[in-house]
Amino acid sequence: MKKILCSLLILLCATISQAQTTKKAVFIIVDGIPNDVIEKVKKPYLDSIAKIGGYARAYVGGDKGAYSQTPTISAVGYNSLLTGTWVNKHNVWGNDIKAPNYNYWTIFRFFKEQYPKKKTAVFSTWLDNRTKLVGEDLPQTGNIMTNYHLDGLELDTVNYPHTAGSKHINLIDEKIATEAANSIRTDAPDLTWVYLEFTDDMGHKYGDSPQFYSAIEQMDAQVGRVWQAIQYREKNFKEEWVIYITTDHGRDAKTGKNHGGQSDRERATWIVTNAKNLNSYFRNYQPGIVDIMPSIASFMDITFPRERQLEIDGAPLTGKISAIKPTAQFKDGKIDVSWKAIDKKGQAKIWLSTTNDFETGQKDTYVLVKKVPVDAEKTTIDVHSYNSSFYKVVLEMPYNTLNRWVVLEKK
Repeated sequence: MKKILCSLLILLCATISQAQTTKKAVFIIVDGIPNDVIEKVKKPYLDSIAKIGGYARAYVGGDKGAYSQTPTISAVGYNSLLTGTWVNKHNVWGNDIKAPNYNYWTIFRFFKEQYPKKKTAVFSTWLDNRTKLVGEDLPQTGNIMTNYHLDGLELDTVNYPHTAGSKHINLIDEKIATEAANSIRTDAPDLTWVYLEFTDDMGHKYGDSPQFYSAIEQMDAQVGRVWQAIQYREKNFKEEWVIYITTDHGRDAKTGKNHGGQSDRERATWIVTNAKNLNSYFRNYQPGIVDIMPSIASFMDITFPRERQLEIDGAPLTGKISAIKPTAQFKDGKIDVSWKAIDKKGQAKIWLSTTNDFETGQKDTYVLVKKVPVDAEKTTIDVHSYNSSFYKVVLEMPYNTLNRWVVLEKK
């Protein structure tokens, strides 16, 4: 009896201790590094993080040749991560960030709406990441505010005089990484974004070159400071941290200097994380940059309102997942829908809408048109009675949702 009571007490104490652990997340975007390059350079810190969690080849650029095809350009990639959607939704088509569609919330807004007292931070070698993409203090974003930030140093030509060789960007990256690490050690923000630019500058200037590889090695050391700060917090406080490190685009195959198109190498990216319970989607397939946002949300216990969940293009990289790789093809008044089942249990509810009112801040009306087993991996929807040139198809499954648009030429 005493042994049983002791065991129960140990279990209870472990449960209480676990419940008291605070979850915190960091994501880092390092600019413009294709996966073939990251795999061959020396990067001891990224490798040590991957040994705890994992490394995956990933992609940007949306669905090539389809409605969600997304330019392989920096700010476009950042916003695909932030919102978990491709460009057809978030509407950031270039680095000028002309008209973001803030109806597609960023991870920061989801987090602050649910946990308004928790702390967020942005440390960035580019001011627009906070002011335009996160949309700090804009009425369109609910006047969201970050609690800690350091950015805009690229505008400081006194302390960081601009040079043709981008030395000032290297120095700014150094400052950003150091201050991000210091903030994690002392302030411990709950959700932190770190952005480093110098690698992309060296790629544009020198292409595949020793200078580019050296910049990546410097980046690894900068990420290492952030990682050491996370390890310090976990060792000394009841905190559990997850970190995701990725890039926003690859580079062209010919010179390594350019990007923006849809070549395989421009779309070829990667993800490094210490996350636990990485699923077979992460391990065995090629995830997208849009999958990082719902993965962080899952770790941070962020729940998405249903109407917003239906719009998210990404799927979690940890825990159980029902299916991936949805397709929807229109032919002769019918839509053929398919998917790749991962966990084959349960049913897939197939929802259909002929409106896209969500993009203007309204709600779409969905009709439940079918229920099929997840392991069926395909179905056909007769849409003769839903005469439209546009359809949203949502697959609601036990562990995740998938969505596809069907966009027809108007007669």
